[in-house]
Amino acid sequence: MRRLDLNANEGNLGFQIAPMIDVVFVIMLFFMVMAGAVKVENELNTQLPGMAETAESMDFVDEQIITIEDNGQVSLNDEPFDSPESRELRDLRGTLMRLKQNADAAKTPAVVTIISDEQAKYSRTVDVLDALAVARIDNVTFTVAEEE
Repeated sequence: MRRLDLNANEGNLGFQIAPMIDVVFVIMLFFMVMAGAVKVENELNTQLPGMAETAESMDFVDEQIITIEDNGQVSLNDEPFDSPESRELRDLRGTLMRLKQNADAAKTPAVVTIISDEQAKYSRTVDVLDALAVARIDNVTFTVAEEE
């Protein structure tokens, strides 16, 4: 029987560059393919708020405050309007319509803030919004009454 004489140095072929080149090409191919799949962001034509230049002097807007209490009482600038049971809010509607007419005549926006008590019913807020809609007032903000 013949004996194979294996030399320890014959198994070490050294640093193989061909597999490294293959790996580099595969990685390069991956990045080239992925570069085409990147979504391009479109430019949004928006204008940020800035300084408004006017030729005439401009008055500050007079903000009206409507409060809704937990018992349903509605007040405009701390003056109570209608009864808590009234769903139509006729007095408030009439006052809001006059407010809108005066604001239109002065060429200023009619701004209303609704301050609602945390325990007030949502239906009462809807009643106030209906009165604002009849008066055609659309600059409305909401807040909740803070506890003292």
